[in-house]
Amino acid sequence: MQALLVLEDGSVFRGQSFGATGERWGEVVFNTSMTGYQEILTDPSYCGQIVVMTYPLIGNYGINKDDFEAKKSFARGFVVREHCEQPSNWRSGERVGQYLAQEGVVGIAGIDTRALTRIIRNYGTMRGIISTTETNPAVLVERVKAVPPLTGQHLVATVATKARYTVPGDGYRVALIDFGAKQNIVRCLNNRGCEVIVLPPDTSAQDISALNPAGLMLSNGPGDPVDVPQAIATTKELLDKMPVFGICLGHQVLGLALGAKTYKLKFGHRGANQPVQDLNTGRVYITSQNHGFAIAGDSLPADVVVSHINLNDRTVEGIKHKNLPVYSVQYHPEAAPGPADSEYLFDEFMEILKK
Repeated sequence: MQALLVLEDGSVFRGQSFGATGERWGEVVFNTSMTGYQEILTDPSYCGQIVVMTYPLIGNYGINKDDFEAKKSFARGFVVREHCEQPSNWRSGERVGQYLAQEGVVGIAGIDTRALTRIIRNYGTMRGIISTTETNPAVLVERVKAVPPLTGQHLVATVATKARYTVPGDGYRVALIDFGAKQNIVRCLNNRGCEVIVLPPDTSAQDISALNPAGLMLSNGPGDPVDVPQAIATTKELLDKMPVFGICLGHQVLGLALGAKTYKLKFGHRGANQPVQDLNTGRVYITSQNHGFAIAGDSLPADVVVSHINLNDRTVEGIKHKNLPVYSVQYHPEAAPGPADSEYLFDEFMEILKK
């Protein structure tokens, strides 16, 4: 079946449909990872987005549910150069196309993903529509102009837990505010013995304090951080009461709670090959990232320092409070399938809780 991908600038890509049929809209972004497509598809941070994979062959090792980052996919669409219909992997339970069909994600294959990625790099992320039902590009161009921007969609409420739950452990109790948390954050804490209490994003500071946690974790999630004002206020209230560790959207929420400002990047950072330098040690780590917003370094208050920077564009990748046990990183130290270079940050968090 033929499928069309249309961007708001009028660009049209014709390809073959795989996965679900129908029509989906969202912000078109690209990911440079060579592996990990099923973790990408199940990462709640991609809610509201159509994901373009720059690696040309997708689906060759199939799908297995053991490596999922969430119970379902929240991506709106999936764009690949070549879709492998005959995966080879002893762990594979189904094909990518089958999984997308079950999840209602419309896929398109057979297009020039290099040309599409160049458009996004040159002009920035933009709204797009994938359709298997409408064959007239002019009609889709008009429709895509009515698609709302990512900011203001309040996507966190769509992906976050609605009720508190606990992952047992015999070590420190950590409260995790779920903005769309990848399950590997919970695993990394639990593997270090932590009892993890996963909380809805609107949980109050009073309710969190009543749990008497040793520390607070702010998770990743989709969308613009300014769309979760209650979580920002809650974090601000808890800054001097317990250690705080933020990841991705949690990093941005922490920055806003500390008084900094955030802004939207031109095309974001999405992939498993982003170089980040720890400014304290000078060491460079290859990191996994997925974000479209960043903290403005020049807006940080005097008692907060930049701890990590992106070596591609010098954007802020980590911050640390000078006096409080409060810090965060923009990238994913819990990255799965990898790289695992930055998992040491969880060990540092354990040392902070111990003190």
